[in-house]
Order: sequence, then structure tokens, then C-alpha cells
Amino acid sequence: MKKTFLSFIFILLTFSLSADEGMWMLHLLKQQKYPEMKKMGLKLRDYDIYNPNGASLKDAVVQFGNGCTGEVVSSQGLVLTNHHCGYGQIQNHSSLEHNYLENGFWAMSKAEELPNPGLTVTFIDKIEDVTGYVKKCLERDKELDKDGVLFLSPTYLKTIAIERVGAEFLKNNAGIDVEIKPFFDGNQYFMFTKKNYYDIRLVGAPPSSIGKFGADTDNWMWPRHTGDFAVFRIYADKNGNPAAYSPDNVPLKPKHWLAISTKGAKENDFAMILGFPGTTNKFYTSWEVAERRDIDNAVRINMRRVRQEAMLEEMLADPQVNIQYASKYTGSTNGYKSAIGSNWAIDKRNFVMTKKQQQDKLFAWAKKNSKPQYLAALDTIQNIVLQRSDLRFRDRMLNEGIVRGVEFANMKFQNADSLIIALQNKDEKNIEDFTLLLLNDYRNFANKNYSAEVDKKVSKALISEYTRLVPKDKQPSAFANLHASFENNVDSFIAYIFEESIFGNEANLEKFLANMSPEALINDPILNFAKSIKQEDAKLKEEQNTFNNSFNIARKTYLDGILKMDGTAAYAPDANLTLRLAYGQLKGYEPRDAVYYKPQTTVDGIMEKEDPNNWEFVVPEKLKELFNNSDFGRYALSDGRMPVAFMASTHTTGGNSGSPVMNGNGELIGINFDRNWEGVGGDIQYLPDYQRSIIVDIRYVLFVIDKFAGATHLIEEMNIK
Repeated sequence: MKKTFLSFIFILLTFSLSADEGMWMLHLLKQQKYPEMKKMGLKLRDYDIYNPNGASLKDAVVQFGNGCTGEVVSSQGLVLTNHHCGYGQIQNHSSLEHNYLENGFWAMSKAEELPNPGLTVTFIDKIEDVTGYVKKCLERDKELDKDGVLFLSPTYLKTIAIERVGAEFLKNNAGIDVEIKPFFDGNQYFMFTKKNYYDIRLVGAPPSSIGKFGADTDNWMWPRHTGDFAVFRIYADKNGNPAAYSPDNVPLKPKHWLAISTKGAKENDFAMILGFPGTTNKFYTSWEVAERRDIDNAVRINMRRVRQEAMLEEMLADPQVNIQYASKYTGSTNGYKSAIGSNWAIDKRNFVMTKKQQQDKLFAWAKKNSKPQYLAALDTIQNIVLQRSDLRFRDRMLNEGIVRGVEFANMKFQNADSLIIALQNKDEKNIEDFTLLLLNDYRNFANKNYSAEVDKKVSKALISEYTRLVPKDKQPSAFANLHASFENNVDSFIAYIFEESIFGNEANLEKFLANMSPEALINDPILNFAKSIKQEDAKLKEEQNTFNNSFNIARKTYLDGILKMDGTAAYAPDANLTLRLAYGQLKGYEPRDAVYYKPQTTVDGIMEKEDPNNWEFVVPEKLKELFNNSDFGRYALSDGRMPVAFMASTHTTGGNSGSPVMNGNGELIGINFDRNWEGVGGDIQYLPDYQRSIIVDIRYVLFVIDKFAGATHLIEEMNIK
């Protein structure tokens, strides 16, 4: 028993002292982690990484879209990110005639680069500590803050951010935006001055047999052999300002772009990552960890498995369906495997006990220092987690089982309701207007990436599982019809919905348009199902919201206690889609007894995995030809093999996809694209023995662009060392 306890304490010390842990704020590096980074191999000055008054590494790193990272690698606005980050754009440009998902795409001139409406990239110009300013504003506006929760309100923080810089400043500076974000649950605030660009064009993407090699089987796994990258370009107006797409726009001349190293790195070499990590929960309490494991993750694992099995069967049977549902399937499996890895880590390293140790430490400190507010905060958190458990389970079941998976449940009904009123009032003008809007709603629902047959199959599987696990009296009202009229026969229920709904197929829609009546809309099964789900979702959110104010205030108080006890410099704040730096080393790991994973893979592994009968492991003929001829150019390792991917102990999470991985000189050596599943629990507690970022080696990226695609004009555009 004593030995076990001592081992446990050692694990805790390892967690707290790990040099690789944390997603650090760039403007605070000098005070927090810069000396340690220098010892590990960083050659740069701190202001080479972050300099608000001049060009630095941060000026070459962009938020790509709303959930990924990218890096600028040329003086002409060329951006690298992940294949899976650009997957939606590649898919949108694909058809059976031009299947860029299957065959890849390469623009051999700027005129061939493809625009992507709605896609943005965002630069960070400046980061400022505005904690004092926010506190003054909160004090000033306390009469408006009846519930005491404006301290986390995005709307309020946005308002005072604009107030701080002035609306005129934003009006006169194209693309500039400001955002104040809370850190440590509202104990600190930083303001980010951003610059957004709106004309982003697809330049190149390898075929999925390279960019998605290993697909779902290898997702979250090591060893990895995926060339997960894509190439885009930022365009601006002739003055270099952000502008909507126009043929007259020109490639952006960026403030800074990354040099690229072909020297690579070896085990234990220093590596750092800049990017926009999404969400971590380092400061969970023990009760929140158990809730995450037993409700959030458990529901996600089960319901996504059901959805994916039904979806994949249809995708494998029809190439058209495979194109339509590729992005949906990938998005689902990504979260599915992440939840599995999270639960593994929670149990493997007993995170519940780890967080309890942290709570107990604060409890003792608070009692010793007469700080009862911290003890009260812990009691509040524990009680709320217990009280909301049933609501949270039902909410997660509805979200994973119905909202995300049953596509017809998301049919918009607001314009249909307006059309009902217009028809009842015989208002010809509104009948015409809302009919057009209704048709637009249908086209957006039944778009090119939708199959009614797939929706039927997936819906049958998900609704069967949902009704099995959620008690009848706690299901949405739409399910009363399933139980009463169809005697719980889900197949018949789904068949009825599609056969009778105006939106079940084109023929039904045409029939309705030929003889429109308000009754047809009032009784429409898809509209009524969608309304019922929306109402249940809103009800569950509202009931859970009754706990939120007290919970958020208690969380803020708890974090205030942690920071007062240990000092603010001791921790990196949880990730929240703001620009961060993580650092570590190229490292392998030991996943289980007597097994060791080396940190570097090569094309040899691709050939070992090749399976022409399995779509996940098909190898392009051109790649096999290059391999057989050892035609790797200047990108090979010293032993003649071609590198593909490597691992580093850098602390990353979702949002870091596409992040640049750099050596001690700040040169690009890889593009982050995944984590190993054993390290997913690092979102809650860093795992030094297991946590690894999975990175496509920049030499493989250059090799594919150069030797495989023949897009040598892109190679010539980059600063390659």
C-alpha cells in the first residue's frame, strides 16, 4: 500500500514538473518559459517569437477558418495547413468528373487557384493584458449585471473591447477586429487585435490516398504515414488590404513568412509549436472529470459508433455517397476516437484522484489562511454536477443521437410557419415570398452532400438506440407518435416520415407546390419532428442554464484560489482558441510493456501498410514508382529513406491542426495534424510518458509537392534551407 501511494505521488510530481506541459501565452514567455526553452535548444530571442512592434514568428501563423491553424511560407501569401482542415473546400470543388478528393488538385498557375467563399484566415497583430480595464468596466456596469455573470459574457466583452479601441478605429482599418477573452475562468483578461482576410484560394492538395492515408483506422494512432497537408493562398486588394473575392485581388505580401529546413530533427531535439488550440480542462475538479467520463464521453462513444456503422455501409456501396458523406464521417470518427482515448487516460492515470489531490491541497491552504470562499466554491461545484447529471445525459443523448445524426431533424421550419400564416390569410405577396424562402430551405437541406437513403438508414439506427436508453416520459414529443401509432416500430416510423413529408422527396415537394395548403405544412412529419427536437433541445438547455450562473461564479472562485495559492506564473491558462506556444522534444514512447515507438516514420511504412483492397490503405502508383526508384531528391534522410511523419512531446489539442512545428532556429520542420489516442487525456491532465503530437515531416510535404505533383513553381516560391 505504501509503495502504491509513493508511486502515485511520483506521478503527480511528474505531471506538475513536466517541462513539456502547457499552452503558453506568447507575450508572457519571457516571464514564464523562455529560460527553460533556451536550455532545451531554442536559439531565438523572445521578441523573435512575439513582437507587437515588428515582424516575428507570430506574424507567420494564422487561424485557418474557425478551428484550425496555418502558416505562411512565402512572400506571396502561400499558406500550409492540414488536408483535413481544407477537406471541406476540397470536397466542395469535387465532383465525379473532377474528383479532387480522390485525385488531388494542383494549380499550376495563380489563375488556376480556386476561391472558397466563406473561408477566412486571421492574423494576430497584438496581445494585451486588459485585466484591470475589464474589472473597472465590470464595476462601472454592475447595475446591469444583476446575475453577476457579465465577466464571462462574449457580448459584453466584445462591447468593451470596441469601446476601448473606438468604433472609428475599426471602421477605418479594413479587416481589423478586437476581442477580449477571459482566462482562468475570468480571473484574467487579454485583448487580441486581429486582422482577417476573406479571399483564400485553394492552391494544392494531395489525393486522399496521401492526405488521408490510413483514414479512420490510423486516426489518433502511431506509427503514422499520412501526408496530411494542403496548400492555400491569401489574396488582398491592390493595396494589401483584406477584401472579398475579386479577380482583381493580388497575393498578399505578408509581414513575415517561415523559412523551411530540410535538415530535419532527431530524437530529443527541441521543437515548438504555435497555433490556436481549442479547449482544454486542466482545472477540472474531480466531479467534472467523472462527469466527462461517465456522461459526455460514454454517450459520444456509443451514439457515434451507431451512426458511423450505418453511414459507412452506404459510403462503401456507392462512390457518390462516399463523396457526399466523407467529411461528415470523418468529423464523427474524430470525436469518437478522441472520447475513447480520453476515457482510457482518465482511468489509466486515475484523473479523478489527481484532481481530488489538487482540491484537497486548496482545501487545506484555504482553511489555514481563513479563506472560506474557496471551500464554499468546491461545495457548489460538487452539488451542481450531481444535480444536473440527468439533464446532461439527456442533452448529450439528444445532441449526439438526434441533432448531429438525424439530418432531417435539422430542417428549418420558420419560413414554413410564415407561409402557413400567409396561406391562411390569402396574402399573395407573402405567399410568393415565403414559398421562395421555403424552397431555399429545402435546397440547403437536400444539398449536394445529402442522401435521403443514407438519412433513413442512419436515422433508424440512431432513433432505435435513443429510445432504448432515454425513458419514454423524457423523450421529445415527436416520439409519442412512434410509440402510439407505430407501436415502437422505428422502420415504419421513418418510412412514414419520408413518404408523407413535403420534404421527403422532390415529387412530394412538386405535389405540394401544385396545390399549396396550410394544412399540409401544419401536419408535415419532418417539420413537426424538427420542431419537436428544437423544442426539446431548448428546454434541456434552459433547464441546465439554471445552474450556469452559480457554477461559473464558483469556478471563478475556485480558480482564484488555485492562482492565489500557487501563483499565476505557475500555470498556462486553458486553451480557448487563442494563439499559444507549446514546446518539447522529438520523443518516442512506450504504449505498453516491451513495446517502444520510435519518433520517426518513413515511406517504407506506407509500402508495408499497402492494401489495394482497402480504401484506407491504397497507395498511388506514382508514389510507388518514386519509392521503387528511390527518387526522393534532396528530401531523403541520411540513410536514403524518405521521412513521412514524426512525434514530439509538445502539448496540443484540437485547433492545433495545421500548426507549424519549428526547430530552435524558428525554421519549419513539420505540420502538426494529430495526437496519439493515449495522449488525448492531456486535455485534462498532461501525460508526459504518453502525450505526443503527430506531425507530418516538412520534407515529405516538399517531396509530394515537388516529385509527386510536379508543382515545382511552389517549391521555388518558398525559402528552403
